[in-house]
Amino acid sequence: MSSILTGGGLAPLSSIPLMEHISNIVMMLAACGGFLIGFKLLSDNMERIAGNSLKKLFNKTSNKKLVGVGIGAGATAVVQSSGVTTVMVVGFVNAGIMTLHQAASMIMGANIGTTITAQIAALGSSGGSKFDISILFISLLFIGVMMEMFFKKDKIKSIGLALAGLGLVFFGLDIMSGSMKVYTEIQEVQDLLSTLKNPFILLLFGIVFTALLNSSSAVTTVIIGMADVGLFIGGIDGGNAVLYVILGSNIGSCVTALLSSIGTSVNARRTSIIHLSFNVLGSALFMIMLLVWSKGVVGSDFYQVTFAKWFSNPATQIAMFHTFFNVTCTLLFLPFTNFLVKVSTFIVREKEQKEKEPWEFVYMDKRFLTTPTVALLQLRKETFRMADLAMESLRIGFNGFIDKDLDAIDKVHENNEQVLKLSEEISNYLVRVSASGISFEDEKEVRSLHNNIGDIGRVAELADNMTKYTRREVKDNLVFSAGINEKLGVMHDMLHEQYALVKQIGLENRSDLIGQSDELEDRIDNMRRELVAEHITRLSQGKCRPENNTVFINLVCNLERVGDHLSYVVHSEDDA
Repeated sequence: MSSILTGGGLAPLSSIPLMEHISNIVMMLAACGGFLIGFKLLSDNMERIAGNSLKKLFNKTSNKKLVGVGIGAGATAVVQSSGVTTVMVVGFVNAGIMTLHQAASMIMGANIGTTITAQIAALGSSGGSKFDISILFISLLFIGVMMEMFFKKDKIKSIGLALAGLGLVFFGLDIMSGSMKVYTEIQEVQDLLSTLKNPFILLLFGIVFTALLNSSSAVTTVIIGMADVGLFIGGIDGGNAVLYVILGSNIGSCVTALLSSIGTSVNARRTSIIHLSFNVLGSALFMIMLLVWSKGVVGSDFYQVTFAKWFSNPATQIAMFHTFFNVTCTLLFLPFTNFLVKVSTFIVREKEQKEKEPWEFVYMDKRFLTTPTVALLQLRKETFRMADLAMESLRIGFNGFIDKDLDAIDKVHENNEQVLKLSEEISNYLVRVSASGISFEDEKEVRSLHNNIGDIGRVAELADNMTKYTRREVKDNLVFSAGINEKLGVMHDMLHEQYALVKQIGLENRSDLIGQSDELEDRIDNMRRELVAEHITRLSQGKCRPENNTVFINLVCNLERVGDHLSYVVHSEDDA
């Protein structure tokens, strides 16, 4: 596009034809759309690539504040969105598996992690150099698409899509910059930008703009793109003006967590208040400092004597301030997490909480569906909670048989109702996770959990069979040979010992215990054969009543089948 400078000065807005105005606006909107889609593509596929890393991060929830900050920063750096991280934190608190103190430090870490996007954007800016490094980033769009098209491995496809997303971010930013560049030569535009100096209006603009785009990283990146082409909020000598927008964007980023906390537990709502309090207090402190450290008060602007002096590229200046602001706020407020927690408990008062039913989720929360890998981690925990209930049914049913206790029948039926309802809840969420376009590895995990649910359900059914044998035992007044109950007790205890190993394998990834589980299952099989053989011998010798036969053999075989289903769970874990 030819220059529209007239006589060495700036041209009037009317010098640009109407169709060119429309073309520029359409290009900017389209580029903004591509830019935001690029962010989502990058975020979604980074989450798939780092699936196991995310699982490990959120399994290491710690009471140590610095560890919490590290987890929050690491998770946000991976998924490229502080909004996703804070929504997950709200979900963990809502599920009752993370305390408010742990949540506070993770939210602070998320604010640090989100600054990486701005640093990448600043790195891709030209900064007046002859070689535009953003061309390298944009080329990733083609490279990434080729990787997705021609490679078969799911992980390589995800890497390709992540690279394509990063390339699309810079492609959109480059198109936006190109569309905006013509307006750097327009007098009215420069005059308008020069008038944007009211700190409170700029702060409000940052809040609203971020709330609309749902991403403080996107807002900061757009501002970096504007500065890179010479469009400065507040004008060329705008002082601290652009910094007020950055402060506002940090407050606006709280909107996602606030909306996510609607209808959640008291502590989940308190988590979103902690997020808001932290960002508002940090922005308020910096706002006061910038208002005081301005040309009108002390004769110089904070921005001009610090970042503008330390870094030559305006894009780098803005990115560095964004990082400086979030790191400084974390260092300032980390020792005062107790204060933030107290503020949140004062704002959101305690209400009487309805006690959860056993079938209601303890570890899973619908907010985790935005991050399928974490959702599957939590659904695995729910699956083993379902297994706990099934094994408790087995214990109640078996003890009822030994003690000839008919009351155990109702207890098993009641417990199995909870198992069935929890099974349905887990299955429904697995379907929703599977429909969200997950990786091949995660799809294997979904299949594994579906199989596990089936096997655990069979354990509950076998426990129900125990109640039938108890009813028959009491009705026909069956009496078994001396010592038989003790041997059955040993077999039953071995099953619980096997389950303890299965649980460790499934929840702690202890594949080294698979051999022990298999060995125990073999011993249970052998014990079933021995007990049946001994029973047949007693029958032939007339030491056992014939009417005991059906109940005893079915009981022993059912116990052995419990071991089989536990073994299936183990090897389903191994295959996944």
